[in-house]
Amino acid sequence: MISLSNISSGVPEVEGNALEEIDSLDRQLSDRFKSKIVIQPSLTRVLVSFQANKTRPVYRWYKYKEAFSASLVELLCQKYQVTKGKTLDPFAGSGTALFAARDLGINADGIELLAIGQRIINTKQLLDTEFIPDDFQRLKDWSRLKLWRQFEGKTSLPELRITRGAYSQETKAKIEQYLETCLRENARVQMVLSFALLCVLESVSYTRKDGQYLRWDHRSGRGQGKKPFNKGEILPFDIAITNKLNEIINDLEPSKQQIELFPSKKSLGQINLFRGSCLEIMPCLPDATYDAIVTSPPYCNRYDYTRTYALELALLGISEKELIELRQEMLSCTVENRPKDLVTINSGWKKALRIADSQILLQAILKYLDDQKSQGALNNNGIPRMVRGYFYEMACVIQECSRVLKPGAFLFMVNDNVRYAGASISVDMILSDFAEQVGFAVESILVLPSDKGNSSQQMGHHGRDPLRKCVYVWKKQ
Repeated sequence: MISLSNISSGVPEVEGNALEEIDSLDRQLSDRFKSKIVIQPSLTRVLVSFQANKTRPVYRWYKYKEAFSASLVELLCQKYQVTKGKTLDPFAGSGTALFAARDLGINADGIELLAIGQRIINTKQLLDTEFIPDDFQRLKDWSRLKLWRQFEGKTSLPELRITRGAYSQETKAKIEQYLETCLRENARVQMVLSFALLCVLESVSYTRKDGQYLRWDHRSGRGQGKKPFNKGEILPFDIAITNKLNEIINDLEPSKQQIELFPSKKSLGQINLFRGSCLEIMPCLPDATYDAIVTSPPYCNRYDYTRTYALELALLGISEKELIELRQEMLSCTVENRPKDLVTINSGWKKALRIADSQILLQAILKYLDDQKSQGALNNNGIPRMVRGYFYEMACVIQECSRVLKPGAFLFMVNDNVRYAGASISVDMILSDFAEQVGFAVESILVLPSDKGNSSQQMGHHGRDPLRKCVYVWKKQ
């Protein structure tokens, strides 16, 4: 947090006093949760990110950067003896928590708003339950014969304003030829071929996902500013799609001893996906239904998934209007999110909102950010609104999690602390305080051994302040 030395080293006195108050309130909360905050050597950045999925069959197909690993789900379920029943992930993303639970023999429900996450989950389910040997052979034909090269005609590539010019003309033409050829296949094969295309869009484009936006390579011809960006090798389309098809085929290849392509395993759990916002769907779920929740909500870090996944959303037919609507439906985590009328969504959330209103550290942070905005000191005036929306919406989500969990069940949540305008925001402790007030006992706040630093811009103005990356473990009372 901020020390008194900052006041004498150029930070205005009023700002320094506000930061000192935040620091003091944070220390008070730290004292309260002192016994719960535990450095966990077994937790690594590889484990709590997509990195550990890179070498795992099936999980590796689509690089969903915001995902945690299947290994983390397995570790938590083993450590806390979640062995049966039904789990929930309110922010399902690419479905890692769902498929990892299923493989452990546990039924899993997921809620996902973005079409790309829905398509990843649906395609994997299709391959599990509906794909037949003839379909599998057809995938092999596509890889071996490069069937998209053999047919004339093309299907226009859907684009959004923010994706125009993302591919070279040659790559765009090949994608359109591939899309046209897909139409000759049955619906099952079409879905897998479309999924394979989604998996390679970034690698064949001029773009790279960079959290808050798509970053454009200088070869795109877009304005580059002072430091032109070079993403490195841009794969030729034929190589990228063939490699991806082969990866899927190899991961699905049945052993010679198996008669069926995908032999049924009675021990596998069932997956059910709800499409939409968890703020809309969770109030419709019955009380005391779930034996565990394993999730990672969007962080309070300004990341805009509607921009970083714009190539994929465009291909899936999301319109400009729908993109704007999605951005507002998401949990408030970007500077463009407008306030949601949470009481109108669910009048039962008045308790959660009162809890957020009375959280002293949170209110001090919000007042400080509002003051910084009024002084023109923020690099984006939407930050106070975003932070406020994030915590109030998360209070509602946490209340719903408590309601739908069975007594004695665990909630596991991966999340990061953040920093704005020099104020470190202990997301872990503020949300844990909310949790205690809606029926949870905080078992642990498991901390990764090495803290992450704040952004380079924040470090330049305020110095380096390590930020905890944690897995919260809460138990329903």
